[in-house]
Amino acid sequence: MKKNLLKRMMSLTMVAAMALSMAGCGGSAATEEATTSDSTASAETSEGGTFKIGGIGPTTGAVAIAGASVKAGAEIAVEEINAAGGINGMMVEMNYQDDEHDAEKAINAYNTLKDWGMQVLMGTVTSNPCIGVAPEAEADNMFLLTPCASAVECIVADNAFRVCFSDPNQGAASAQYIVDNGVADKVAVIYDSSDVYSSGIYESFAAGAAEYGVDIVETQAFTSESRTDFSVQIQKAKASGAELVYIPIYYSDATLILAEAVKQGYDARFFGCDGLDGILNVEGFDTSLAEGLMLLTPFAADATDDLTVSFVEKYMDKVGEVPNQYAADGYDAIYIIKAAAEAAGVTADMDYSTICDLMVPVMTEITVAGLTGPAMTWEASGEPNKDPKVVEIVDGAYVLMQ
Repeated sequence: MKKNLLKRMMSLTMVAAMALSMAGCGGSAATEEATTSDSTASAETSEGGTFKIGGIGPTTGAVAIAGASVKAGAEIAVEEINAAGGINGMMVEMNYQDDEHDAEKAINAYNTLKDWGMQVLMGTVTSNPCIGVAPEAEADNMFLLTPCASAVECIVADNAFRVCFSDPNQGAASAQYIVDNGVADKVAVIYDSSDVYSSGIYESFAAGAAEYGVDIVETQAFTSESRTDFSVQIQKAKASGAELVYIPIYYSDATLILAEAVKQGYDARFFGCDGLDGILNVEGFDTSLAEGLMLLTPFAADATDDLTVSFVEKYMDKVGEVPNQYAADGYDAIYIIKAAAEAAGVTADMDYSTICDLMVPVMTEITVAGLTGPAMTWEASGEPNKDPKVVEIVDGAYVLMQ
C-alpha cells in the first residue's frame, strides 16, 4: 500500500512549534577514507550468526563528504554494537557502496548489495539516488532507512523511513526561525531548480515565508549545467537590498556563492540547511568566507552529553576531524536498525522480506536516544519526530545559536 503524501508532510503549524525551540551546533567531516568497500565493517563468527546491513552513499564526487561521513559514523556504531554482543546475539556486518550521488549507480549498488546478502538497507545518503533506489526496495520488500535523504519522494512506500528531517520540515522551520529570532527583514533566495533536495526545501520555505511574514525580495535559481558562475544571482540579491540570502543547497555550490559574494562586496548573512554541513572541509576552500553562515541541523557536536562526547572522541580518532550531521545520521541509523530488529525479534536466518515485515510495524513503537535526537520516534509515514537546531560558523567552527 502506498502512503498518502499529504499525510507525510508535517503541517506548517507543527513545524512552527518545532522551530520555537531551535538551537544547535554541528561539525565537519573528511573524505580521506571514503573509498568503496566490499565489507567496511566485518562481523566475527558468533552463535547468533551474522546480520548484514547494506549502505549506499557518495564516497567520491561532488558531495563525497556527506557519504564518507555517514560511512564513518555508521562504522563506529557497528563496532560498538559488536563489542557489546551484537543485535539479538547476531554480529553486524556492513557493506557500504559508493553511488557518486548518481541514481543509476545507486541502483547498481543496491543490486550488488542484494547479491552480497543484504538484509536491510541503510541508504541512500542523498535524495536523487534514494528516489531511484526506493522503488527497487519497495518491490523487493526490503527495509529501507535513509540517514539523510530528505526529499518527500524518498520514503513514499511503507517499507521506508528516514533519520533526518524532510525537505518541507526544513524549509518551513527555517522561515519560522528567521521570524522568531529577527534574523533579517529582507531575504533573497538562491536555489538549484534542477535538484529535488534544493527545490523541495525552497518550495516549503516560500510557503512558510508567506505564512510567517518573511519578506522574500528576490529569488534566483540555477541548474546543474550553470553552477559554475553565480555572479548574476549575487548581483540580483545585492541589488534587492536583502540582508539575508537563503541557500537550500549542498556545500559544494555554497563555496562558490560565498566566494562570489565577497568578490562583489556583498555583506549579507547566509542561511541554509543540512546540505551545507561539511563546507568547512571542502579542499581548497577558504573557511573565512563562511564566517557567520547559519544552517539548520539536528546535531550539536559541542554538546556535553555523554553520548555526543564519546562519539566526537571516537570520530576524531577515526577520521581526524569533528563529526558533522551526516556522521551523526549514519551513527544513529545503525542504532535505529538495531532497536527495530531487537523489538521485532529478527534472527540471522530470516530473509530480507520477512525481516521487513517484522521491522516496519515496530518502527512506530520504538524510541531511540541518539545523537540527532534524545527521544526519536517515527510516524507510520516514515518521518521522525525530533527538534531541529541552528548553528553558526564562528572562527572556523560551528557554534550553537541560542
